[in-house]
Amino acid sequence: MPRRIRISCRDFSVEAELLERERPQTCDAIWKALPLEAELEIWKEEVYFDIPVRIPPENPTPSTQTGDVAYWPEGPGFCIFFGRSQPLSPVNTFAKIKQGIENFRKVKTGDKIKVERA
Repeated sequence: MPRRIRISCRDFSVEAELLERERPQTCDAIWKALPLEAELEIWKEEVYFDIPVRIPPENPTPSTQTGDVAYWPEGPGFCIFFGRSQPLSPVNTFAKIKQGIENFRKVKTGDKIKVERA
């Protein structure tokens, strides 16, 4: 069974399934770093925050889809794409949110976010 992470912010939480076949090194590094807590920032239709993890590019992609959870090597950052935004530079997309992604439309820069093992 695939590993999952829980992302909590404001009054909601969502789960994301790790994409271990596509980016196993990224998934392992993020998993080992959990839990993570931070103040988030908004850029267009993306939530992101800095994380204390260094992972090299792993099958990086210059584009994302709604619900993608990615690691941005240049940050280093944890990114959640909840709309049409695209990353500034290629990212390691390592998880997918299938339900509840629309909740991120109500978050604001400075809100607290927590990522933990589900």
